[in-house]
Amino acid sequence: MVVGENAQGGRVNQQVIVIGAGPAGLMAAEELSARGFSVTVYDAMPSVGRKFLLAGIGGMNITHSEPLDFFLKRYAPCSEVLLDCIRRFDNQAVVNWMTDLGVSSFVGTSGRVFPNEMKAAPLLRAWLARLKAAGVTFKMRHRWQGWDVSGANVFDSPDGCIKVMADATVLSLGGASWPRLGSDASWVPWLKAAVVDIKPFVAANCGFDVSGWSAHLRDKFAGAPIKPVALRVNDAEGEPLFERRGELVLTETGLEGGLIYAASRVLRESLERTGQATVYLDLLPQHDLAQVQREVGHPRGARSMSSHLASRLGLKGVKTALLFEQLQAAQWADALQLAHQIKALPITFTATRPIDEAISSAGGVSFDSLDAHLMLKNCAGVFCAGEMLDWEAPTGGYLLTACFATGRVAGQGAAAWLSSLNK
Repeated sequence: MVVGENAQGGRVNQQVIVIGAGPAGLMAAEELSARGFSVTVYDAMPSVGRKFLLAGIGGMNITHSEPLDFFLKRYAPCSEVLLDCIRRFDNQAVVNWMTDLGVSSFVGTSGRVFPNEMKAAPLLRAWLARLKAAGVTFKMRHRWQGWDVSGANVFDSPDGCIKVMADATVLSLGGASWPRLGSDASWVPWLKAAVVDIKPFVAANCGFDVSGWSAHLRDKFAGAPIKPVALRVNDAEGEPLFERRGELVLTETGLEGGLIYAASRVLRESLERTGQATVYLDLLPQHDLAQVQREVGHPRGARSMSSHLASRLGLKGVKTALLFEQLQAAQWADALQLAHQIKALPITFTATRPIDEAISSAGGVSFDSLDAHLMLKNCAGVFCAGEMLDWEAPTGGYLLTACFATGRVAGQGAAAWLSSLNK
């Protein structure tokens, strides 16, 4: 029964719930509460924003400052619905939102945007204070178990199984990476049962494995940064599909780091097609091939080749070790071949690292199952947001921005849908 309306037109007895207390869910709750709806946020974890806080341990990269046209290309290929969400709450809007929370920011040398304190906790505290002041309530340790036959949301809670009817629900349940923080994709069977198209989850922003490093390389250099370096991935015709300069890290099983993460979609798709993926590392991106060839061919006298490369080109440590790992004796003896290998050292991957080690995942709820407001076409009043949707992006603030943006659109969509029920 309608018992009155709030100032924004929402029925005061409408039950609005958000399931998932990550960035997307919190943003949905903010949008709903700002429009006068009473909102309850449920989450399986003991506290709010667990993955958000972990992501901020090494420095909270909240978004990126590049022009929007370039920013949007980081998500390609993807649904136009996702791009429209980001246009409605873009990278500059994220900065303005932080400022409104009293959290100032700065742009790093890479163009990434960070809170001045470089940590997630102060931002999360300010955000939660605003949400609670707006009347948002939180119920932790409530694990969603889908719907019962009446359409009620079922939760496994500290008080046992509880059922909650809702006039609108925003699902922000995360992807399949970091299961220990709640993103375990346990929600997939319930949405599949509702005839929602779910794309299989795969690792994104992850490391890649080689067939096996030598014990020497693994034991001495695992964890060593490789910088500066440029990475290239070619198509079947030898034309560059991906090419960028940055940093890598050698791991016990292969390579990881920012450049690998940025290329992860291309590498993963190559693995799916052919069973392997090859990258070419330019170990001296600051030098051109002619200069490298000239220095390699310079008479070295009694010096070893490793000492020669260190002296003439500053090439040493893990970079030299990688060369010894990959090259044959004949390639070391030929200055031209060696120079070419230094400028384009092939590393072939045979697998991605497991998805539970990945920073994020690709796959999830297909945008074909959603309308422009992120409501499920087969489940009226149920909206989806965040990493449970089928999209991916590299690290650098792009992941968080899309979570904020889709959460905002889902919250706005739920508010509009609820208001339409009053007419």
